Amino acid sequence: MRFRGSLLVLTLAVFTAACASSRPTTLPPGTEQADQFLFEQGQASMESRRWSNAREYFRQIVDNYPQSPYRPDAKLGIGDAYIGERTTESLILAVSEFREFLTFYPTNARADYAQYRLAIAFSHQMLAAERDQTATRDTIREVEVFLERYPNSRLMPEVRTLLRDAQDRLSEASYRVGLYYFRAKWYPGAIDRFRAVLTNDPQYTRRDAVYYHLAESLLRTSRAAEALPYYERLVTEFERSEHLESSRRRITELKAAQGAS
Repeated sequence: MRFRGSLLVLTLAVFTAACASSRPTTLPPGTEQADQFLFEQGQASMESRRWSNAREYFRQIVDNYPQSPYRPDAKLGIGDAYIGERTTESLILAVSEFREFLTFYPTNARADYAQYRLAIAFSHQMLAAERDQTATRDTIREVEVFLERYPNSRLMPEVRTLLRDAQDRLSEASYRVGLYYFRAKWYPGAIDRFRAVLTNDPQYTRRDAVYYHLAESLLRTSRAAEALPYYERLVTEFERSEHLESSRRRITELKAAQGAS
């Protein structure tokens, strides 16, 4: 019994020490440039993906050092740590942090970064194409704000990639509705949906599928002359597509029919 008791005490001691070591330590007495110390500790925690610890260090700067030059970056660090966790709750909190940054530091040199990360926080909440697309629309809205406010930002390539991803998600959702109509043989509804995709997002990455199914829908409603240009656009714009060979066959058939008439 004494051995078991000693083992239990030892286990608890190890557990307590482990928990204590995982939390941010208090500021060492006599620390010079305390805000710098806290910021460096926060950065180290971020690098080791200890998101909660990082937030605690950064939060101390934000709350206790209003004149610190590290305060804006600490505010951004809190938002980044929330994004790092990638939970529904943490992403909502990240949105709040970046919005507050833009309210308090609208002219800060890193305001473009805050706007970009705000869009990222929404993008991580985007759902699959067949589900609700509210977060996708929120992402696009925040990216459009970025494009308007920070046209010369060095983050522009990343932002444009993010925009393309979000637009593709939204277009994919609309395309799938059209595809459902197509498979149900309700071709007028399919035609309207496919044309809307091309009008709203002419650079949709998977527009080859839209071209093909739009052309097929038109062909099956006796509108061959309208269908042909979409087959031709597919062949012209895409070197690879699962619909490439079928489109080439359709082009040959339709042109032969035109010649015969």
